[in-house]
Formats: sequence, C-alpha cells, structure tokens
Amino acid sequence: MSDKDPEVSSGDGVIRPMSGETQNGEDDVEKTLTADIGRGDQDTDKAPESDDEDLQLLMGMCCIKDSSEHQPETVNGTCFLYDELMMKHKHEWCGDYPERPERISQPYARCCQLGLVDRCEILEMRYATEDHILIKHSQELLEKTKSLPNMSLSELLHVSEQYSSWFANNSTYECALAALGSTVEVMEHILKKKSRNGFAMIRPPGHHAMFNEYCGYCTFNNVAIAAQHALDRFGLERILVVDWDIHHGQGTQYMFYDDPRVLYFSIHRYEHGAFWPELRESDYDFVGKGKGKGYNINVPLNKMSMTDSDYLAIFYQILLPVAYQYSPQLIIVSSGFDAVIGCPEFAPHLILVSNGLDSAIGDRKGEMLVSPVMYAHFVHMLSPVCQGRLCVVLEGGYCLKSLSEGCALVLRSLLGDPCPLMPPIKEPCDSVIETILNVIKVLRPYWQCFQYQEELTPRELCPFDGVNELPPKPGIVFATEANRPEKYDIDDYFLFDEQTAADFDKQIDVLIAETCLTKAPHRTCLLFDADMRAHRDTAFRSHPERPDRISSIFNVHVEWGLYKRCHSVQSRLATEEEILLIHSETYLNEMKKTAEMELSVLQVKQREFNSIYFCKDTYRCALLSAGSVLSVVETVLSGQAQSGVAIVRPPGHHAESSTAMGFCYFNNIAIAAKYAQNKFGVKRILILDWDVHHGNGTQHQFYDDDSVLFISLHRYDHGFFYPKGDDGNYDNVGRLSGEGFNINIPWNKTDREQPGTSEYIAAFHQIVMPVAYEFAPELVLVSAGFDAARGDPLGGLDVTPECYGQMTHMLSGLANGKVVLILEGGYNLNSISASMAMCTSVLLGNQCPLVPPPTVCSRAVETICNVLDVQKQYWKSLKFRVKLPPVSQLEQKNSVTSEETEKQILPSSGDETVSEALHNLKVNDDDKVVTQNTDEGDLPCADAPSSGNAPSSGDAPRSGDAPCVGDTLCIYGAGESATKEELEGACGGVDQSMTLQDYFHLPVVDQMYAVQPLPWCPHLDSVQPLPQRGLDVEEPCEECGDLSENWVCLECYKVFCSRFVKEHMLFHGLESEHRVVLSYADLSVWCYGCDNYVNNKIIFPMKQEAHRKKFGGEIPE
Repeated sequence: MSDKDPEVSSGDGVIRPMSGETQNGEDDVEKTLTADIGRGDQDTDKAPESDDEDLQLLMGMCCIKDSSEHQPETVNGTCFLYDELMMKHKHEWCGDYPERPERISQPYARCCQLGLVDRCEILEMRYATEDHILIKHSQELLEKTKSLPNMSLSELLHVSEQYSSWFANNSTYECALAALGSTVEVMEHILKKKSRNGFAMIRPPGHHAMFNEYCGYCTFNNVAIAAQHALDRFGLERILVVDWDIHHGQGTQYMFYDDPRVLYFSIHRYEHGAFWPELRESDYDFVGKGKGKGYNINVPLNKMSMTDSDYLAIFYQILLPVAYQYSPQLIIVSSGFDAVIGCPEFAPHLILVSNGLDSAIGDRKGEMLVSPVMYAHFVHMLSPVCQGRLCVVLEGGYCLKSLSEGCALVLRSLLGDPCPLMPPIKEPCDSVIETILNVIKVLRPYWQCFQYQEELTPRELCPFDGVNELPPKPGIVFATEANRPEKYDIDDYFLFDEQTAADFDKQIDVLIAETCLTKAPHRTCLLFDADMRAHRDTAFRSHPERPDRISSIFNVHVEWGLYKRCHSVQSRLATEEEILLIHSETYLNEMKKTAEMELSVLQVKQREFNSIYFCKDTYRCALLSAGSVLSVVETVLSGQAQSGVAIVRPPGHHAESSTAMGFCYFNNIAIAAKYAQNKFGVKRILILDWDVHHGNGTQHQFYDDDSVLFISLHRYDHGFFYPKGDDGNYDNVGRLSGEGFNINIPWNKTDREQPGTSEYIAAFHQIVMPVAYEFAPELVLVSAGFDAARGDPLGGLDVTPECYGQMTHMLSGLANGKVVLILEGGYNLNSISASMAMCTSVLLGNQCPLVPPPTVCSRAVETICNVLDVQKQYWKSLKFRVKLPPVSQLEQKNSVTSEETEKQILPSSGDETVSEALHNLKVNDDDKVVTQNTDEGDLPCADAPSSGNAPSSGDAPRSGDAPCVGDTLCIYGAGESATKEELEGACGGVDQSMTLQDYFHLPVVDQMYAVQPLPWCPHLDSVQPLPQRGLDVEEPCEECGDLSENWVCLECYKVFCSRFVKEHMLFHGLESEHRVVLSYADLSVWCYGCDNYVNNKIIFPMKQEAHRKKFGGEIPE
C-alpha cells in the first residue's frame, strides 16, 4: 500500500479511504493532460501551462452533477395472502372437476416447503364489500350471488347451467367475496408502500366474469375491480394488466375497452377463434375504442405446443417495449398457469375455460409447453417497469404439480431470488412470429416503440402469409348471442387416463429436478482497494483517468449504505500465468520493466502507445486491477456471492494482447473470462460492454470463439470516434467458429441526436436480451464503463444512472444471477459514482428506478435495424425485421377486391343495379345496418357479438364495442337486448346505427366510395383557412425531406410524409393533436380523431387549391 494517501484498513481485506480524503482529487493527486480518447492522440510534449485553460474546463466538466444522481427510493418486502376458507367453493356434482380446492392448497404447500412463505409479510384475508362488487358488476348479479348460500342443490344446478363453464355451491358467494377482498388487500398494501410487491393466492378466479354474467369458473372479476379501485381510490393514471392465462380474459377486456388508464395485455390460445371462449374480439385487431384505442392488446396463439421461446419473443417484441413506453404506476398480473405438454386434442365444445397458470407444462387444459421456470423470468422482466410494484393474482392452472411449481417460482422471483438458469432458447415458431407481426401491424399507429419493421409497398408481400390479410379466417364459427345454448352442460370437462397423467408427472418431476434453486449466502460482493490510486500521470494535473474515480465511486457506495450490505472481497495481484492467458510474454516483460524505469524514461516510453501514461506504480496497479477482478469472479463462481462489483483501475477493455492503449494495460475482463473457463469450466460467457468506447481489445481476443458472446454498445460516429476505424461497426460479426458471436451496436451521434437512455433500453429489448436468452450464458461479465453517462466530458451521450440500473436488472435475469460488473471508463466523478452505485443497488435487490418513456432517435433506429439485418442470420430470436403491410392498404384491398364485399355493397357488373346489390345484404330483425369507420391504422369492424361468453343485456361494453380490422360494412343480428352503444361498435362515439333507407340517403352515397368517407366530423371546426401563400404540392417532408408521398396538416399547414414513407405526419398528428390532413398524392382528407376519411364542403377550398397546383385546373364537377 502506498504511503502517499491517508488510508485505513477495515480489517476485512478492503482498503477504505479516511473520511477526510478529498473527493474531487485536485489537492491530493497530481493530474495530467492525456490524449482525449474521444479525439485521438495529442502532443504530450507541451508544457503543462500551455493547456491550463482547456484542462480547467475539462476538470469542470468532470465534476458537473446531474439532478438524477441521487439515492433511489427503496420499498422492500413481498406480501402474501392465502386463506383455506377459499377451498369451500367446489363443484358439488363432480369430485374431480379441474377447478378444485386443491388448486390453492397444493401451491401453498409447495411455497411453504421451499421456505418462501416464511419470508413474506402475511396478510389476513378480508371480505370485499358490496361497493367493491358494484364497481364493475350489476346490482342484479350481486343479488343473484347473494342468494346462492340459501339455494338447494337442484337450484344451484339450475343457476350453474345458465352460464358457460361456471358452477356454484352454498359457499361460492363467501369465497368470491374473500377472493376479491384479498386481491384488493394485496394491491392496497403495495400502493401504500408497505410492500414492494405481492401475491394473492385466491380462488375462484375472475378474469372471465363480466358486468352481468358469470363465466369460465369466474364469479367476480377480481383484477378488474382492483384496477378500478386503484384508479378511483388512489388516483392512479396508468395501470398495466398483464393476462398470461391461456384463455382470453374477455371480462377484463370489456371493462376497460375505452379507458386509456388501463392497458390490457393478453397472451392467450386462440386458434383463429376455435379455442374457448371462441370470441371474435379475442383476435389481435381488437385494439380498444374511443380514447382507449391502442390500449387493448391481444396476442392470440393459433397453434398448440408453444414454448418458452415463443412466449419470450412476445415479451421482448411487444409487451416490454409497450410497457416501458406506457410507464405504468402499477402492474397487475392475471397469473394463470394452464398450458400443458402432450395433452391430447379434444373438441372445442368439450373445453372448459381455465384461467391462470394454465400455459404450464402438464396442464391438460392449455396444451402449451411453457416451463414453470419461465414464469419466474416473466416476473423479473416486468418488475423494473414500475419500480417493482407488481400485484400477482392467481387465475387458472389445472395440472396441480406444474401449477404448484409455477406459483412457487413466481413467489420466489417476487422475493428477489435469482431466476433459475434456463437452457438456450430455441427458434420461435412461424405461427407466433406471424401473430407478433400482426399485433405490431395494427399497433404501430399508437405506439412509437414499433419502429423496426418497414412498410411494404402495395405490390410487395410479407413472407408470413397471415400478415398479408385481415381476420377473421373463413369457416370459424364464433360464439354469439344467436348460437348460445339454452343451458350449459356443467359436466363437460376432460381428464387424462391414469397412465397419461403419470407420464406427465414424470416429465414435470424431471423439470423440477433439473431446476437449480440454490442461491449464494451473499447477494453481492464488492472489491475496492485504494492502492489502485497509486497509478497516476505525474506530468500533468488533469488527466480524466485519475485516482479519484474509484474513491469517489466507493464513497457513494458508503453514503448510500450499499457497502455494508455487500460481502467484501480481498484484493490481490494477478499472477504472470494469469496475465499470459491473454497477453504475450514479450508484452508482459515490457510492462514489467516499466516498474524499474526512471520517471523521465517513462515519459518518453508512453509516447510509444496510444493514449497511455506511465508511472512507477502503473505495472503493479495494473496487476492489482486484473487480480482483483479475478477475486470477484472467483467469489461468484465458488458460490459465496450471487453477483459481484469490482471498483478497479486502470481499466482494461482496450488493451490488446501485445500493446496498451486507451488508458488500458491488461485486459481485465478478457483475462477473467479465460480464468472462469479454465478454473471453473464455464462453457458460455456473455461479455457485455456498455463503455462509450468500443472494446476493441476484448473483441479481438474472442473474435473466433463461440464460447464467449461479445456485445458492445458504443459511440462510433462512422469510425471517427475513439478507438477509430471500422472494428466497431455492426458488420464485424466474428470469424470461423466465432462468426455471429460478436455483436456491435454502434451509435452515430449528431448535434441534433444524442443517444442515451431511450436508445440503450431499446437496444436491450431488440437485440441484447433476446440474443442473450438464446445464448444462455452461465456467467455475465460487464465492461461497466460509465462514460456514456450524462455529463461525461469524453462520452457526450445521455445515459442516466437509472438506465444503468435498468440494464443491470435485465442482465441479472441471466446465468442464475451470476453477473459481475467491472469498472472500465467514466470521467465525470458525480455521474460515474451515482451510476455504478445504482448498479450495485439493483444487484443488492433494491427496486429498479424508473426511466422516462423511451423516445428513440432516428439514427439509433437505423443502427438497431442495421444490427438486426446482419445478425438475424445467426440468431433465430431476431427474425422479426420484416416489412409489414399498412393496415389501410389491407382494408382497401378487402373493400375493393373482396368478393363478399362486392356482393354486399357494390354492383358486380354494369348491368347490376343498386337495388339488385341490396338484395344480397343480410339485415337483422330491426332492419338495421351498422357501418364501420376505416383508417390507415385501426380499421374497425365489429363482428357478431358474443353469446353466453359475452355480456348479456345491460352489460357494458360487449364485443360490438370492439374495433377490429376488416370489412367496411358489418351486419349482424343483435336482438332486442343490444344497446345503442353496442350497435355503434367501434365508431368512436359517432352514431352509425341507421336503417337501410337512412344509409342510402347519405349525401355522399351516390359517389360509391370503396372506402366510405364521413360527410361531417366534429374535428372540422379546427381546420384553418388556406394560408395566403396557398399550397405547394411539391413541398418536401419537414422532417426527412422526402418528396414521394406527403400530407399537409389543415391546421398548421406543415407538410410531412405518409405512413408509406417514414410516418412523420402520423407522429405529427399524435404529438400536436392536429386531426385533419390532406394527401398531396390523391387529394383525400383524413381525420385522425375519427379514424376515417372525410368529404365535406369545409375542406373543398383546400382540395381545389391542391388540385390546381397538381393538375393545373379545378376539380371536375
């Protein structure tokens, strides 16, 4: 230990600075000029005084503090609620019915067996009040439920037969009150910050229950009522409901279909409508209505045997990007576990609804192949979205063994235990890829996060055939009011034979045995040794890579209370044999000699290298830095700590095998990777380098090695940013066996676009995490440079400490939590200290700080797309970079070419009259026709309203409310029970329920548009008069300069490109709320507010002006 700095040993092997030691380091350490590695080499022959002004400026930049650099708020603990009273609800006519009392008792027993319940805060069951129930249910339904305790068995049977897949006994009302009240209790506990998250292990489930109807084992809609209660009582503005039950939670969808305060996201088995509940509105094109458009997201699975790979693709391609953009204040999970492996097929009419963890292996109702382990990862992925405020509510799941394991692993994840290691994720199936692309296709107008699929031209086709059309598939019979049976058979359910059930049990037992649930006694270990401060530039005072970098970081760890929670690791020197794992013997000897050189010789020596300085202590500090990293890695791999943090210097990732460069002497992280392979037999290592500079040295060490996946996110500037050259470009993918195992994500900064938090989060979702799960590392090493942080004098990017925490959390879901952070660069003392402390805080289990909704700059989108295009040939998880058709194009195609549409709306030949065409129209008993709006983003069409599976009379809303993409004219028999709102469908409040006579007296019907425009819309009032300069139909897009297809806004008269180009007019409409726009291509007028074309005299002057400029004359009459 050097005697130059006042230090004290803590007695545990860690060298801690004394409290009087300065943090900015200007008085106690000599600082130097160095080559600014953002600009390349500089002349070190200058006298120090000649650069004083520049150096003082640099020093000032190194100490700038940002408002985000503060200790995050922490709420800890998991609350848990279970009460055996809810076992009293049971099927009195079938003892082996799938929805049985053991569905909660056995999962509870498994959680107790693993010691999880003892670690939770146990909440007492509470009954819901009638006011709770009436939040989302009718008085009629409440009164009917209250009468159940007094009914005879025959009366209970009669009531049960009136509803699809539902039963009751005398205890059903009490149990339903307990289930609902317990859900609300857990949610309130979280919102009052008494616990970070919670699990309500309850029954009966709830997500199928509707306003005035029981359905699918569900009596009261527990999740929907809790969400509405949070809105009303706690004033929340954004709640995300994630429903991963195998059956679509139509009840929850109906209850928030027009409410943007609740984003409903459902992943469910659908089979194009053939799987229960067999509803048209369960398809992907039902996206919400009115203000809620875009806030209902259905991900329908159209085949059985979906795997972890398929579900993971849904999370990273849709759910997580949307969730981060939505930025919810609370996430409620309708947690079903009801998908199974090897389940024999059976007819849809025999399928009883199940909700919950019925996507799990072994569940005879879901027929999926999702492993119980995957649910732990789901919870881990969702937790950072809302600072861990996650309320998990049990829905379905009917294979008791897989249900129990899934529940236990979810609770374990809520408690903060590491996610069990998963095998490498396989290729997602074509069916789920098609579904994902279809969901993105209809959601792009509403969510900016979907920027990575370009648009097809009218003559192009997507390689996934189902993306080139709109639902529904022909031949599917949906459940409707018309085909609802008079009564339901409550004995219709499926059971395996004993042998099949035994086979499934064995498979699940194998999975359980292969799942490692061990965890280290220490959550995180940490190493800091002030001896590494001895390395310094002796010639100049202001070198960015200065000793105070590590002591400043360490001090913040102490201030935030992190250091005392970490397991301290003893530093050590790396041996020569360990250095030779990466570096040549000649280079090692060259470095060794520097320890004996005079200062004047060292100052000459350093000129032989790029951005390097030497002092007598450099060699020893470099050995200490490398050896200390190995100590941390050994502590993690030997099972003493789950994760590790190495606060070391000098850094290492630029060091090549035979030369030093970029402040780096020995490549610490590369040596650590080889060390882990040689000593611990680690087969797959992920090295993630988020330092702002490309880790050229690390890349070169493993360029032909498929056992190490190297991913680098760095500033590139087309090869002009340090270390310069094309090594850091996206097309450098590795060679020989390592081809595809080198991934560069190069940012190209401009004066207008400064990559930062949004871009890094997007890169993680689109590239880093999908590939990492496919690779399945056994160890994650992070080159944790913090010079991409906001305020860094060399990096110039805008990553916040919160973003570093988010990235750390995502990585900690890999490798059973074996993540080691190794300090590289970062030169603003405040930002590096807060950033690395935030990472350590997350590794220790503190809640992940929020990041603002991502807004990814165009250059970064281009970079991400370039990487995807190059890497998708190597990684099957990156198969989603395909062109998509705009929805308006598909709708127009259906309107013009669909044989059914031609027969129903337009004469099929010149000889056929409108009267003859009318003969083909199907009309309901009230002689009503319901027309639907069409637009280029969400083309609504309400299909047949649901039957017993949808709300009955008085329920609101029902399937007719749902917007979908499809025909422009939709006709159905709704019966007398249909309300006016139900007949309006997805019209956004515009009354379009009319007689045939009314329809053909519209002012514009005689024009017979293929897509019928509105004769009037309420947003026409905002249209402004033509400007004096008139219109210039050749004016380019203000944003991108494109001339091919542009629109002009009729409020501000700015010009932007169409969705066929880069969607800038669409984004302008979303940001400015300017609704009415005119196309310079075909002179049509579109209203974003009404989601429709408009043809009204108010806009005729604008159309005339555009026509004159485009064609030289007036519009023909």
